[in-house]
Amino acid sequence: MPYSLDLKQKVINFVENGGTITKLANTFGIGIASIYRWLSRLKISATKVKSRQIKLDRKELEKDVKQNPESIIVRQS
Repeated sequence: MPYSLDLKQKVINFVENGGTITKLANTFGIGIASIYRWLSRLKISATKVKSRQIKLDRKELEKDVKQNPESIIVRQS
């Protein structure tokens, strides 16, 4: 789950004003590695995902639908 730009900026401000990373991580439930990554960036920006992992192979889905046309699909992905 991506964090908002507003939260990232609050985290950076907290650390720059003397707050500890450990306390911040525990308070907000943010991983320490994420905080260090945000602090190392020159500019805070939204995370852009180039591609997402496909949850279900399309050919497998088509095969399943052909084999079970009467089935109700509640959620397969």
